[in-house]
Amino acid sequence: MNRIIINNKTDLTDLDAIYIVESVISAGRISNYGKQYCYLSTWDDNGKEYQITTDLRKKSDSFTIIEVKK
Repeated sequence: MNRIIINNKTDLTDLDAIYIVESVISAGRISNYGKQYCYLSTWDDNGKEYQITTDLRKKSDSFTIIEVKK
């Protein structure tokens, strides 16, 4: 079983961060020849833009969410 790590570096609630990560996971492992979730995804929420990056580790998938400053 793999663990999911979420690094929420924004003002999003934990619930919103989980929802965004769930959408990335739902798209499937499409990077690194099908081994990793999308390297970089973007999310727009009420005019704020967020980027979600992923990191594949031995026993976990790590997601980091940051806000894009305009």
